[in-house]
Amino acid sequence: MVELTERDRAILDFERSWWTNDAPKDQQVQERFELSLTRYYQLLVELLDMPEAALYDPLVVRRLQRQRDRRRQARRESMIDETVTPTGSTGDET
Repeated sequence: MVELTERDRAILDFERSWWTNDAPKDQQVQERFELSLTRYYQLLVELLDMPEAALYDPLVVRRLQRQRDRRRQARRESMIDETVTPTGSTGDET
C-alpha cells in the first residue's frame, strides 16, 4: 500500500473547498501548488484511482470519480453520435 504524500492530501483538501475562494481555480492551483492546471489535473486523476485517496477523503474522491465518469460517458456518446451522423449531414440526402 502506497502512502499519500503531503501534496496528495493537500490536493484532496483543496478539491473539497476551492470554490469558497473568489480567485479562479487555475490561479489558486498555481499559487498553492506551483503547478499548471494541466499538471494538477494529471495528478488529481492519478489520485482518484488510489485506494488510499478514497480512505483519506471518501466523499470527495467519490464525487470526483462520478464527475469523471459522467464526462467520459458524455464523450463516448458524443463520439458515437458523430460516427452515426457525420458532421454537415442533414439526414435529407437521397
